[in-house]
Amino acid sequence: MTVRNLVLAALAVSVTAVVAVPAFADADDAKWIKQCMKDNADQGQPATVIAAYCSCMNNKMSSNETRSITEWEKSHPREEKACSKEAGWK
Repeated sequence: MTVRNLVLAALAVSVTAVVAVPAFADADDAKWIKQCMKDNADQGQPATVIAAYCSCMNNKMSSNETRSITEWEKSHPREEKACSKEAGWK
């Protein structure tokens, strides 16, 4: 199994109560991903898709970024499009 598949499997298992993040993510990453998932909860997407999207966007951001994922994506349309595609956003 690839690392990506392992991460997606972990996300699928944990969507009910806890946001799963890749093992290399820190507490700050988890906080931002959790907020991103809340921000996108009303978008009609499965939680696994939202989690994959938010993790992808978080991974594309600098660790020094102070804006939320939701704020950052507005000024980074290429990254948003790539993560939407990777996550299976429809």
